[in-house]
Amino acid sequence: MSISQTQLDTIFPPEKSDRFFDALYGAAEDGAYTIRLECTAQTPERLDCIFALHRRPGQCLVCQLTHGLPHVFRRHPVINAAGVAQELAALAGWDPKTVRWEIGETIQKNDSLHLIPFTVSAV
Repeated sequence: MSISQTQLDTIFPPEKSDRFFDALYGAAEDGAYTIRLECTAQTPERLDCIFALHRRPGQCLVCQLTHGLPHVFRRHPVINAAGVAQELAALAGWDPKTVRWEIGETIQKNDSLHLIPFTVSAV
């Protein structure tokens, strides 16, 4: 089964970006980007996803120190990477309790888009 963008948007809805910035800065409007979970490849044992950071109008994505975000994303309760991994595992037909996940280093595509790799594997 292929996981659709609609399913990913249900697991990680757009308003989660505002909740993240509200928790981080105390105000959602201080966020420079919108976070979107996207799947780039899928095999029977692995999902290659990304957290795509899309610059918001009038904001500076580069100024937001996105290279430190992988560490934050691994542990932040609003991002809830472990929970996202379990939900993705369930959609893929894997046992959510045994899934492994990993967050890679930030990739700066351009001034408007940074990517944080998120890999989920069946054990």
